[in-house]
Amino acid sequence: MIPSIRRNIDVALQWVVIGLMITLTVIVLVAVIYRKFGASLSWYDEVASVMLAWITYYGAALAALRRQHLGFDGLLLRMPVDIRMIAVAIAEILVIGFFVLLAWAGWKVLEVVGDENLISLPWISVSLTQSVIPVGATLFVICELLSMPEAWRAARVGRSLEHPEVPFAEN
Repeated sequence: MIPSIRRNIDVALQWVVIGLMITLTVIVLVAVIYRKFGASLSWYDEVASVMLAWITYYGAALAALRRQHLGFDGLLLRMPVDIRMIAVAIAEILVIGFFVLLAWAGWKVLEVVGDENLISLPWISVSLTQSVIPVGATLFVICELLSMPEAWRAARVGRSLEHPEVPFAEN
């Protein structure tokens, strides 16, 4: 059941990120064309920056699900197994704790911005644009938890998820 949930979230996040990237590309191209003809779009900067934040948060969750964030596991995999597993557990607790805190802070941000709207597009709520903070952070935690069993097994046997082609000696 977990593999199918993981696969479904992976596919959904891929579609979301690809859709956002295509939409941002189209908006940038349209804005460039308008600017070339002397008619600048008043909403372009605000919308593009919001979309870039959305791509960042949802892309980060996708990378967490695949365990493809930048890292350095060479040192970790050289540690004795017992110390390595303690280090992995501490790292997971810190990462998940940070994103739980970020999700909570994101909900607090939504309470503060409440009924505010974008300046250039007053019919769009700031709560909608900023909802990416708690939603993205929650997705990150879910993705981290779904990918944890594989990461745990790989760490236990000394296999790199970042560089699977590089063999590390078993301690």
